[in-house]
Amino acid sequence: MFRQYKIRNYNFKLIVFVVLLSLIGYLAIGSAQEAYQVRQTYGMIMGGVFMLILSLIDYSHYLTLYWGFYIANILLLASVLLFGRDVNGATRWIVIAGVQFQPSELAKILLILFFSQFIMKYRDKINSPKVLVTAVILLAIPLGLVYLEPDLSTTIMICLTFCVMLFVGGLSYKFIGAVLAVLVPVLVGFFTVILSPDGINMIPEDFRYQIGRILAWLEPEKYADTTAYQQLNSITAIGSGQLYGKGLNNNVVASVKNGNFISEPQTDFIFAVIGEELGFIGGFSVVLLLFLIVWECLRTAKNAKDTAGTLIASGVAGLIGLQSFLNIAVATGLAPNTGIPLPFVSYGLTSLVSLYGAIGIVLNIGLQQKKY
Repeated sequence: MFRQYKIRNYNFKLIVFVVLLSLIGYLAIGSAQEAYQVRQTYGMIMGGVFMLILSLIDYSHYLTLYWGFYIANILLLASVLLFGRDVNGATRWIVIAGVQFQPSELAKILLILFFSQFIMKYRDKINSPKVLVTAVILLAIPLGLVYLEPDLSTTIMICLTFCVMLFVGGLSYKFIGAVLAVLVPVLVGFFTVILSPDGINMIPEDFRYQIGRILAWLEPEKYADTTAYQQLNSITAIGSGQLYGKGLNNNVVASVKNGNFISEPQTDFIFAVIGEELGFIGGFSVVLLLFLIVWECLRTAKNAKDTAGTLIASGVAGLIGLQSFLNIAVATGLAPNTGIPLPFVSYGLTSLVSLYGAIGIVLNIGLQQKKY
């Protein structure tokens, strides 16, 4: 399980980038909601230990248990629907041995591990309809369980990460082109319908909440006091920080945290706190560190010893990059409001520890480069 590794291949840069980003998140969380800062510290410590352990275990050994990861994932997600704890109308958390955690965050990593082995096993037949349909069905089961929590943002993120892995695994450009040829007209038609005068009434009632968020994004002036309220305040907060920001733990009454203009800013809208209190420099630093983490993961993927290693590192890069883009896009008004944490920055122990574990696996992949 443990192997002899060369210390010069240990990616200390990646660790530095992750720790620096986590520290910025720690400071921003403390400023937004001091009560959560201590728990975030525990998450960083647990995540660091988890990352170190996984970085030294040969990932090839536990990939042989990839079906076990899949089954465990299904059981955890199903247990949320059966025994989960309801918070603000969503059932996403369960308590095991006195510890509350969010299985959907862990599902992102477990599915990356599962599909890395699955795609490697069928890489020569990845473009066959039988393999593609099987992969989609295997994805649809956990995806449906996550959606029923309900957790649309995580559902979207898992789908996008899966698409990244399929692309890296060798999915044909012809298939991608065919999907886009169908998807683009459908999206155009969808937006045409919902923007029509009576469009919202043509949508099934169960989906109107999500459609309302899209409408608030497209026409924020109409929803300034309701659905678009938090997003508009986030944009204002980021702009008010200017170059250097108002400073951490400031006492400005009109700030996001002091004026209660955003509910729970320590989670989905943590970038608004960073933009307001650390200014453009702070926001740019976060974006730069996220880019560097994704870059190091992709570099590791390129030099991995096998297809599974390439797929894992690419999947982690895709997850962190896409989730970061979506979170910041929401905070800056470039995308409809959807609750999703900013990797390594937002408050949330399950997300933080899971991502640290993923980085630990990437570090181990880097220790086993194909040149050896």
